Amino acid sequence: MLPYLAFGHMIPFLHLSTALANSGIRVSYIISPENTKKLPSIPPHLSPLIQMVQLPLPHVDGLPDGAEANVDISMDQIPYLKIAYDLWKQPIMHFIEHNTPDWIIHDFAPYWISDIAREFNIPHILFSIFPASVYSFFGPPEYLAEPSKYWTSPERLSSPPEWITFPSTVAFPSYEAPYVLAGFFGTNASGVSDSKRIATCISSCKAVAIRSCKEYEGQHLDLLETLFRKTIIPVGLLPPAVPERRKSGGGGAGGEEEWEATFKWLDERKPNSVVFVGFGSESKLGKEEVYEIAHGLELSGLHFLWILRKPMWAVDDNDALPLGFKTRTESKGKVCMGWAPQVEILSHQSIGGTLFHSGWSSIVETLQFGHTLVVLPLVIDQSLNAALLVEKVVAVAVERDSKNGSFKRESIARALKKAMVDVEGERVRVRAREMKKIFGDIDLNQDYIDGFVRYLKKG
Repeated sequence: MLPYLAFGHMIPFLHLSTALANSGIRVSYIISPENTKKLPSIPPHLSPLIQMVQLPLPHVDGLPDGAEANVDISMDQIPYLKIAYDLWKQPIMHFIEHNTPDWIIHDFAPYWISDIAREFNIPHILFSIFPASVYSFFGPPEYLAEPSKYWTSPERLSSPPEWITFPSTVAFPSYEAPYVLAGFFGTNASGVSDSKRIATCISSCKAVAIRSCKEYEGQHLDLLETLFRKTIIPVGLLPPAVPERRKSGGGGAGGEEEWEATFKWLDERKPNSVVFVGFGSESKLGKEEVYEIAHGLELSGLHFLWILRKPMWAVDDNDALPLGFKTRTESKGKVCMGWAPQVEILSHQSIGGTLFHSGWSSIVETLQFGHTLVVLPLVIDQSLNAALLVEKVVAVAVERDSKNGSFKRESIARALKKAMVDVEGERVRVRAREMKKIFGDIDLNQDYIDGFVRYLKKG
C-alpha cells in the first residue's frame, strides 16, 4: 500500500488495508515515521496481517523540518512535499525488492511506480480515494497527460465535457476553473503536474480500484471503463466503523474532560437538531472566510458543534474567531479547537446536518448516518463532489459570488436553515436519509470488498 502523504489519502488507504486484512490478506503499508504517529491504531487482531513500513522521507529544501504531510505545510509548499515523495522512490524500491509483494496498490502521486513494478514483474493497481465522477469528468489519460488536446481554457472546465453523454451538472464553477487549469494541469515546482502523475499511473496499471459503488454513481463507473480502457473495480465506500463512545477524545486539544462535556452537551440537544461543522484537517480557510462562517452560524439561530483547527494566520485560539462570538453563541453552540472524534460525533442522535468542504471521506462519514449536507467546497475535487450531491438532491450549496467565489454570512445562514428546518429543504432531508441505505449498509460494502479480494487472488 502506497498512499500520498495527505490524511485524506492515508486514512482511506488504511481503511482499505484493514478491509483486506479482515479477508486474510497480508498488507505492507508504506508510511513516513511522523505520519505513523498520527494515524489511527491498527486493530489488535489484525496487527499480524498489517505491517506499518516506516521509511524516512528524504529532506528537501523548502520543506520545513518534520513536515511529512499536507497538513503540516502551506499550499505553496505542497510541491516540495511531492519532491520529497518522488525521492522516496529508491527506499521504496529497496523494500519491494526484498519483500516481493504480489500486488502494489498505490495512489495518484507515484507516477514512477511503473518502473518499480516492471523491474520486479509485480502488477500494480491505482486506488482512487476520489469517486468515479471526478475521474470521469477529467476524461481519458491522454487528455490528462496532454491537456492541450482538450483542456484548452477555463471555460471548458465550467461545463460537462463532451464524453459525458448522460445528463450531468458536474463541472467547476467559473471562478474556480482558472485555478484548476493552472494548479491541476500546470507543471509545479516538483516538475510533474498532478494530471501527468495520474495519467502515467492509469496508463501503466493493471486495474483501477475506486472508493465508490454502482448504487451511488453507476453511470460514472461504467463510463470510466470506456475512458480508461482498464478494468474498473469499485471497492465500496469503506465507511469507517463507529467506535464505542469514549469519555476521552484521545489526542483532542481539551482532552478527556472537554470531550466528556461535549458529548454531554450533545445528549441534551433534541434529535437531528445540531449542525456539525468541520472542514477537515488540511483545509486552509482565510480569516474572512472563518469569520463569515462564524457569523453565519450565529445568524442561523441553529445549534452547532464546530471543530476548528487553529488557522496558520491566527495568533492563538481566541484570534481564530470573531471577538465575542463564543460568548454570544454559548447557548446555541460549541467550538472545539483541534482534533475531534468525528465519526463518534456524527453518529450521535442529536446531529442532523453537516456544513463542510465536501471532501469524499467526509461525505461517506456523513451519509452513512443519513445527515443532510450543506456544501462549501474549497479545492479541486470538492467542487465536483458538491455538484453531484446537489444534482442528487442530498445537499444544499452555500450561495457564492459568481466572480470570485466569496460567500457572505447571510448565504451560510440561508443554506443551513434550508437544510435543517425550512419546508423547502424537506426533500433534501428525505433523500439524505435514503442515502444511509447505501453508505451505511455494511453488507453491501462488504460485498464490494469481497469482489476486490477475488480479483486480487485470481491475479
